[in-house]
Amino acid sequence: MKKLSFINKIIYIINVVFAILLLLSYILPFASPKTFSVLSVLSLGVPFLILCNVLFFLYWLIRLKKQLMLSFVILVIGYISFGSLYKFTSSENSVNSDSFKVMNYNVRLFNLYNWIEDDNIETKIVDFIKDESPEILSVQEYHPHKNIDLSFFKHKYEKLSGKKMKYGQAIFSQYPIINSGSIEFSNTANNAIFVDVVKASDTIRVYNIHLESMRINADVESLKNEDSERLFKRVGTTFKMQQLQTELFLKHKNKCHYKTIVCGDFNNTPFSYVYRKIKGDLNDTFKEAGNGFGRTYDFKFFPVRIDFILTDDVFSVESFETYSQHFSDHYPISTTLSLQ
Repeated sequence: MKKLSFINKIIYIINVVFAILLLLSYILPFASPKTFSVLSVLSLGVPFLILCNVLFFLYWLIRLKKQLMLSFVILVIGYISFGSLYKFTSSENSVNSDSFKVMNYNVRLFNLYNWIEDDNIETKIVDFIKDESPEILSVQEYHPHKNIDLSFFKHKYEKLSGKKMKYGQAIFSQYPIINSGSIEFSNTANNAIFVDVVKASDTIRVYNIHLESMRINADVESLKNEDSERLFKRVGTTFKMQQLQTELFLKHKNKCHYKTIVCGDFNNTPFSYVYRKIKGDLNDTFKEAGNGFGRTYDFKFFPVRIDFILTDDVFSVESFETYSQHFSDHYPISTTLSLQ
């Protein structure tokens, strides 16, 4: 510190603050929102803290200063604990004849209220799905719009709520559905649904989870006008609800003895308590075969991944794709799987 200029001393002090915050954030997936609701809110900022520490590391590296070790060590600890925020490589396996594609997509009611100022968004979504041809499609914020025709899927299960306008979750499948149901969450329209599909001689359980939304408007002006104290309180309450919903889901899942795929919009990041609990021993298909940041939500400030496809070890993850089609506030994701 003594050999640093005054400006660099200020920069290093800020670096220390961001490094400590990132280090503290590593305990967040283990902190119950019921007990530490305010602290758990900070998990949303972990990608931002990682990016800031990468920039600090590069700054000191360019200047050949030993201060680079602070952020470097913190980032290494995070990499060992959670993996990389950015995937540089993917496992590229050849697709075999037994492979099948699973897609997850929060379609935001097929743009029912014209959030995106473009014509025929609903039909563009359908055309996109048809072109990609997944064998299994998990949809959140589904709405049976008059222009929606997903009849190219042979089977479906949907769970809708609402009186004037129906919406909810749906699962579409090219494989026969022999069982289906819903896990109801209290005091919300969100829920989790499941289907048991038969592929050849195998029965596969597919879950579609939509955890409680934080209802944060990603628009810059809207965030400026938000009262920060009220925002933290609202998000903290949402995280408590997410924990309760996760507990209900896991209670149901633990009774299932089939090979399992978990899809959904968790409304939370891979650095959160609910992600850690739901993932458990499952494989995150993005981590197995993804590329880049894996951004799944249209957040203006930094890449956020809140939509996931998780699988049992019995599935080999052959590929993963995050699409760039901007037909919703979420980006669709898909994975190609095969049974080992």
